[in-house]
Amino acid sequence: MLDQILNSPFNVGVEAPFLLLVLVALEAVLSADNAIALAALCQGLEDKELQRRALNFGLIAAYVLRITLILSATWVIQYWQFELLGAMYLLWLVWQYFRSDDGEGSEHHGPKFSSLWQAIPMIAITDLAFSLDSVTTAIAISQDTWLVIAGGTIGIIALRFMAGLFIRWLDEYVHLEDAGYITVAFVGLRLLVRALQPDLVPPEWLMITGIAIVFAWGFSKRSLDEGTGNREQGTGNRE
Repeated sequence: MLDQILNSPFNVGVEAPFLLLVLVALEAVLSADNAIALAALCQGLEDKELQRRALNFGLIAAYVLRITLILSATWVIQYWQFELLGAMYLLWLVWQYFRSDDGEGSEHHGPKFSSLWQAIPMIAITDLAFSLDSVTTAIAISQDTWLVIAGGTIGIIALRFMAGLFIRWLDEYVHLEDAGYITVAFVGLRLLVRALQPDLVPPEWLMITGIAIVFAWGFSKRSLDEGTGNREQGTGNRE
């Protein structure tokens, strides 16, 4: 369908803007699970201001790594070992999260950080692992490096705002953090299959549908503590 549009005689002068729009839309769709993963990592810092700073600095480092990946993508995609490493890293994050038995004493049982500088590399590397999927997909759509870089730049800006929202929502919805790590597992398994058996990689629409279903479950239940806290705060304000 995309090829038919681009090869149409009516597309004169609109190919680049159209492709940029497609790449931005692709980044937005594929960044939802990335955003919640980064937000969940930020929860490993207890201070809200440190979470915000870790996200900002982490995404600056992630942007540098993402541009490097885009510029070297034609070389990287020749080696399935990169996708295997990305898959193993994401699946390790999921395993670390679900094996943790901190759930009774703490709402967050993913990686915990004692300082800002421990969180920043994790955020950057996690985004890079997710980018192995989105960047290779973008390269398949357009061979114009500047278009892919433009799409990636807009995508990482959108990722910052989405992750900021998820940091707040993780405190409001009971199942959202679990849902986030389940979607990380989806991406990790997809990279693993693509590295070892590319013919068995599920179609993109199936991946997006699965993530949407998991997200719907993640937003299905609000935290009672959050609601109680808001009511108590409101009572305190009236007093």
